[in-house]
Amino acid sequence: MSDPTIIREALDAAADAFNQEGHGIPTREPDIDTDTDWKTQLTKGCRLLAIVDEIEGSSYYTAVVELCFGIIERSLEAFAIAEGGDSLRDFQTDSHERCYDRAVRFGLFTRELTRELKDLYSDNRTDSYYGGRHPTKRQAETIHRLAREIHRHVTDQVREGGICNCD
Repeated sequence: MSDPTIIREALDAAADAFNQEGHGIPTREPDIDTDTDWKTQLTKGCRLLAIVDEIEGSSYYTAVVELCFGIIERSLEAFAIAEGGDSLRDFQTDSHERCYDRAVRFGLFTRELTRELKDLYSDNRTDSYYGGRHPTKRQAETIHRLAREIHRHVTDQVREGGICNCD
């Protein structure tokens, strides 16, 4: 069996793009602050939140749920890097739960709230992604609110302000 040529060409082009090979200076996403890792993670959360705000009323419930869990993770990672001295590499593990553990470790949330956030993630995000569940409008709306409030709270708690570009 041979691989389809069109797939091979698309894969090669994507690998080149991610390796930043050829095609001159890459065009970066605007509004992502790359001065430090925590600013990068926080502003990635801002950008994800902006797209969720844009698509929320369009019945893309699965996308909203996925993106909102990403917003929560990017925001918590930003806090742990900014206030706890973690590095971005610390979060490049198989576990998406590290950012929640660091949030409680550095006093962003109580152990109880953190446990509930981790349970929400493990019980629902994983099941909607792998378990065949179909996210609902209410789930999308409520996780969007949660992601927005966590992002706002993190932004308010980081000592160096003025980085969030959500407003």
